[in-house]
Amino acid sequence: MSLEILGLILVVSLFIIILLGFPISFTLIFLALGFGYIGLGDRVFYLVTYQFFSTMMEPVLAAVALFTFMGLVLEGAGLMDRLFKALQLLSGRMKGSLYMATIVTATLFAAATGIVGASVPILGLMAGPSMKKSRYNASLCAGTITAGGTLGILIPPSIMLVVMGPTMEVSIARLYAAAILPGILLASIYIAYTMTRTYLNPGFGPPLSDEELDVPMVKKIREFVVGLLPVATLIVATLGSILSGFATPTEGAAMGCLGAVVVAIAHRRLNFSIIKDAVYRTVVTTSMVMILLAASTAVGAVFSAFGTPKLIADTLLTLDLPAGVFIWCILVACFVLGWPLEWIPIVVIVIPIFMPIIIQLGVDRLWFAILVAVTLQTCWLSPPVALSAYYLKGVIPEWDLYMIYKGMIPFMFLQILCVVLLFLFPQITLWLPTLLFK
Repeated sequence: MSLEILGLILVVSLFIIILLGFPISFTLIFLALGFGYIGLGDRVFYLVTYQFFSTMMEPVLAAVALFTFMGLVLEGAGLMDRLFKALQLLSGRMKGSLYMATIVTATLFAAATGIVGASVPILGLMAGPSMKKSRYNASLCAGTITAGGTLGILIPPSIMLVVMGPTMEVSIARLYAAAILPGILLASIYIAYTMTRTYLNPGFGPPLSDEELDVPMVKKIREFVVGLLPVATLIVATLGSILSGFATPTEGAAMGCLGAVVVAIAHRRLNFSIIKDAVYRTVVTTSMVMILLAASTAVGAVFSAFGTPKLIADTLLTLDLPAGVFIWCILVACFVLGWPLEWIPIVVIVIPIFMPIIIQLGVDRLWFAILVAVTLQTCWLSPPVALSAYYLKGVIPEWDLYMIYKGMIPFMFLQILCVVLLFLFPQITLWLPTLLFK
């Protein structure tokens, strides 16, 4: 049996074993060593060891832990809750105001943390009680919260983009710049959809009561400024330092951590309990990401050593299909694989298989990376798995999964619409990087 065919059997075995429910990281390590020993002999142990050490010592990946800590400090200090309540008071007389307040807050929170697992529960705890009290449509509320929470995987400082950069050999700073306008576009589409639904059916989002809005305008504005200004300054300083070239992503993330602590102290919200919880959850999250990344890299190295990616690329190129057809086939494959798999194996194993084709066809890798990122974001809202639904269910148990799924599906199609727009109009993605990195 040729090594190329052995590589194909490796990939098939990977998906079968994962679908059977085995832990992904240990499955990856076992398959890398097992199939690698069959095809490469003792060399596989040196190869896997090298891949693990090189992954763990990659300086740019330190940004994963730093951005995670930054977001968790802001979350623990409750800074986004103040902004949400201010937006709620300022726009409360408008129908559907809580939908808009949720999405705006979610967008800013996404720019402070790249963790969906943190964003969705926090948004649920912030917005859920107010929406229920104001008799908002439950399924549309669930869809708004879960969709808003998933923005954290796309909008910088997205952890997925940090991992995607080295894998696809694209500058992380350029990826961050390329993701900003698509993220804003997606948030705008969400707002347009929820406000249109409310306009067509006012019962979906009635205005807040006079009693709830009986707050002096001066206080409303003060709460808005106090809630927005520190977080916005932190975001601009962190991302601005990276995009301007003043700091690397890792250095920018370190500055963001310091800024988050300073902001929390200024709001008198910082204590030992918050720091302890943030450190613990940072270690758990970063360990999970890094072991998955190292294991995925090891499998990818064995897979490449077998020569299977070249076989697949050469076979597909003989079909002589247009570049656009190839891209859509890859995006559909990512979308389907995103149900059973985490995004890390897809980014580190699946995407590199197709990268030789993308390069040979002359496709802009920066544009392609953002298309993949938005597609993988869509998987968070796609039944039957849709992890965002379980995060929301965990903090609002009275909302059943069927109702949450019902609210999420329209937003899933809105994200697919965004992918189509980014495909048809590449300048949405490329304009800002071109402007900043001439």
